[in-house]
Amino acid sequence: MSYKILGISGSPVTNGNVDSFLASIMEMAVEKGLETETVSLSKMEIKNCIHCNFCLSKQKAGKYCSLEDEAQSIFEKMEGADIIVLASPVYFMRTSGMMATFIDRLRVFIFGKIAGGKLRNKIGISAGVSWLRHGGMETTHLSHLYAFMTLDMIPATVHSCISPMGASAVASSHGEGQFDSSVRIGILEDQAGLDSGKAILSRALELVELIHK
Repeated sequence: MSYKILGISGSPVTNGNVDSFLASIMEMAVEKGLETETVSLSKMEIKNCIHCNFCLSKQKAGKYCSLEDEAQSIFEKMEGADIIVLASPVYFMRTSGMMATFIDRLRVFIFGKIAGGKLRNKIGISAGVSWLRHGGMETTHLSHLYAFMTLDMIPATVHSCISPMGASAVASSHGEGQFDSSVRIGILEDQAGLDSGKAILSRALELVELIHK
């Protein structure tokens, strides 16, 4: 059976460290036979949830939310995916603002008249990129994991890698926080980080197969 993985980048930097880390996970997913798709929140208009409760009573097929923006297309992709990756840089010890804004909009899958519960039992992967090895990585993962749990999704976790909570890479050499102008994409030099992406992806695929068994 073919499975689909959707990657969502919450980085404002196109083709930067987060996008590159997410791309590496997607490349490994292709090698494992998964169908892949990636969206970048920085290229889309995603408005703040206004808590209007449209989704509770007025939601209908093809219209998850009252807000007119590009979130609708991502919602549709999420429904069609088996594995969802939330990838973000570490900003002030947590996930990025644009990722937080998007997560707030996911209440359409909790309270939605039509879409409520549609993400239940899908597998969630958290991916984070920090400048420092221990600078906010796990609190960023928690931002994503709390979302997965609230949505009744199943987080993919692996104890035997950098963080049990998710794929974790650093953008500075060895996570020491030293700037090197000659290095554009630091995560490519973080083999342990790249390996953590592979480990978490393997676990996610294991969970998907268990769900569909």
